Amino acid sequence: MKTHEDDHVECEPQRTFREYLPPAGGQLEPASIGVTPRTPGVELSIVIPVYNSATILPRLVERLRTTLNTVHMTYELVMVEDGSPDDSWRVLEAMQREDPEHIVAVQLMRNYGQHNALMCGFRHTRGDLIVTMDDDLQHPPEELPRLIDAIKSQDLDLVYGCYDKKKHPLLKNVGSRIVNAFFRSVFRLNVDLTAFRIFRRELLEAVLPYSLHFTFIDGLLAWNTRRIGKVTVAHHPRAEGRSGDSLGKMVTLALNLFTNFSLVPLQLVSLLGSFAAVCGLTAGLYYVYRYLTGGIVTPGYASTIVSILTLGGLQLLGLGIIGEYLGRLHLNVNGKPQYRERRVLDGTELERSRPNAMLLSRLEPDRPTVSAAERR
Repeated sequence: MKTHEDDHVECEPQRTFREYLPPAGGQLEPASIGVTPRTPGVELSIVIPVYNSATILPRLVERLRTTLNTVHMTYELVMVEDGSPDDSWRVLEAMQREDPEHIVAVQLMRNYGQHNALMCGFRHTRGDLIVTMDDDLQHPPEELPRLIDAIKSQDLDLVYGCYDKKKHPLLKNVGSRIVNAFFRSVFRLNVDLTAFRIFRRELLEAVLPYSLHFTFIDGLLAWNTRRIGKVTVAHHPRAEGRSGDSLGKMVTLALNLFTNFSLVPLQLVSLLGSFAAVCGLTAGLYYVYRYLTGGIVTPGYASTIVSILTLGGLQLLGLGIIGEYLGRLHLNVNGKPQYRERRVLDGTELERSRPNAMLLSRLEPDRPTVSAAERR
């Protein structure tokens, strides 16, 4: 086996079954997982989670092709069907077979959520620049050149396409404001989060090792760079149907942000507890003074009930927030998958299915860490 100076790397999420097959006449060797082997010539990867968009996908792909032909960059479209109940996968199959050179289609086993589907798509990309966008044509493909120009002309790792005027339903706008407010408070970044973003390969490779179920892409990106910019883009109404996002999902996203990237809720509970303790001590000293000076003739019922309800409410609030952290920790420790692929169509000779990283680590617990050179 050839050896030379290569950094040792740990196994990371997602590898193909084909990579588990032993070489001819040799033993089974571990392969790196988490980063799709890069093929020269792909400059731009566009990752699109797909849900309930069977009738929109042909128009989306056609407009993307038209736009990308004007920017003169080699590209690929990585489209992840996230457990959609309509015929989105059949449409993706047909489009991928018509254009296997540019389209990668991935089908997940159920709906895992937009950010988990994006993580799946990231692990199939090969481009130097990665774009994420929605499948409903609310992110006009014609705005892609603005994002590309912005990240190329400035020393930035990540650029968001911020909308001139949002065309979301009212409740989704409310949820979006909540998420943006939480993001700014946690990361101290003055940027409006959108699903229309572009970032560099180096930043993507910093994010790929994350394999836990509760995923918040923007937090992972912000953890790894401060070179973040924005450019104003148009925002269109959804082409057809209704969005799969709801106020509840946006609140869940905000919870993922706080519980994954911040201790602020726990610190807030500590402050509330300290405040309640100080108030209780002050009230206790006050009533002791009143008692010693004869100011209390008949003990009060109202003050007792108010104290019990106030302290009880604070305790329940604190237990609820701590429970959120413990519950997510419990699910992560138990190996709740980030996603699970059913089928992959990527232009290779085989249609593939990829195992979940945490499942692989359990099947092969004693597999040693190896270098890239040793794998050859």
